[in-house]
Amino acid sequence: MAATDTTTETAPPAAADDLLVEVDGQLVPNYDATIKPFSDGDVVSGTVVRIDKDEVLVDIGYKSEGVIPANELSIRRSVDPSEEVSLGESVDALVLTKEDQEGRLLLSKKRARFEKAWRKIERAAETGEPIDGTVIEVVKGGLILDLGVRGFLPASLVDIRRVHNLDEFKGQTLETRVIELNRSRNNVVLSRRAVLEEERKEVRDQILGRLQPGMVVEGKISNIVDFGAFVDLDGIDGLIHISELSWSHVNHPSEVVSVGETVRVKVLDIDRDRQRISLGLKQTQEDPWTRVLNEYKQGDALEGKVTKVVAFGAFVEIVPGVEGLVHISELADHHVDNPGEVVQPGQDVWVRILEIDEARRRISLSIKRAQPSQNLPLRDLIPPELSDEVEAAPAEVPNLEDSDDAFPETGEAADPPAPEPQEEPAPEASGSPGGEEPGASS
Repeated sequence: MAATDTTTETAPPAAADDLLVEVDGQLVPNYDATIKPFSDGDVVSGTVVRIDKDEVLVDIGYKSEGVIPANELSIRRSVDPSEEVSLGESVDALVLTKEDQEGRLLLSKKRARFEKAWRKIERAAETGEPIDGTVIEVVKGGLILDLGVRGFLPASLVDIRRVHNLDEFKGQTLETRVIELNRSRNNVVLSRRAVLEEERKEVRDQILGRLQPGMVVEGKISNIVDFGAFVDLDGIDGLIHISELSWSHVNHPSEVVSVGETVRVKVLDIDRDRQRISLGLKQTQEDPWTRVLNEYKQGDALEGKVTKVVAFGAFVEIVPGVEGLVHISELADHHVDNPGEVVQPGQDVWVRILEIDEARRRISLSIKRAQPSQNLPLRDLIPPELSDEVEAAPAEVPNLEDSDDAFPETGEAADPPAPEPQEEPAPEASGSPGGEEPGASS
């Protein structure tokens, strides 16, 4: 049924003579002259005069009150008429029929609102201006908004980030943009994300103009991924790479931060063209290397914890946030094929510092030289396999061709060589009564 909006039309004033009519020779009021003309499908205005459980009566200036059934009050389901209208309220309604089988004038408030709302929605779709709607239902895949028409807001377009609980939006009025419109199917698809992205673009430009590398700012962890954590800086996200989360080794960012946590971070770099911000969390914390340089030196022995075992050795944390490498050759005083045979992650061990490379922030350690049962000398230079920059002095490099024992596999002194066998001296001859040598035959 095509609707015709007659609410703005005014019937011509009835002449004084038209207000009276002669009936049976007598003048009586002409009530028909006071009735505004309308047809089925027109939108009329009236006043609520009665509210029942299942219907509402409206005076539109007709010979009888119009009836709005409860299911024609709102696009919401199972509504209470007393919550939709109040006595004396002026409402617009669409004429469904001037007289039904029971002689009633049937009206629809929701359809009158639908017609007005649809024109508004069409205008918003053409101009791109946002439109407001109240969330009335949470359905599979999104939200239903009351725009006068049921509008669908997909879950993926509710916010810039993924929303885990759509129920929190129920009852809220949201500003959205129309992205799809189909009158024949009464289909309206909305996007709140488009509105938010436009607003945040302005905010991002302001933030990028204000931020400078080296600044320390506060933000909230918005998302955690395998390679780091994103921080919301009041309108724009910055990334803390996993290597910038802590001075110590991090297997996964969730070990250090959690979503929703407020953190202080340092701005490391800004790519204004791509609107990307690199952040650092560990830079706002004390650098543990300062403690190492102040408290320890080459030759010191201290206790640490094995953090990782690799093919070429083991990493040991000597202070929180600082790890050193124990090369496989420094794990034990015997030959080691697999470091896992000697140490395991989480094991507490004593180590001795062989070298502190401040420039490269590296520490070389030894387990075998820290054992109290061993009295191995601390080398002036770390073993050549631990550094690609330091070469052993020629005198310290053994000639492997001279002896197979140039590098004994144990730290104990080699056994002295066995003495060469010597011939036993012949026994001295002893005289016999006959003056003959023993065994001599006569």
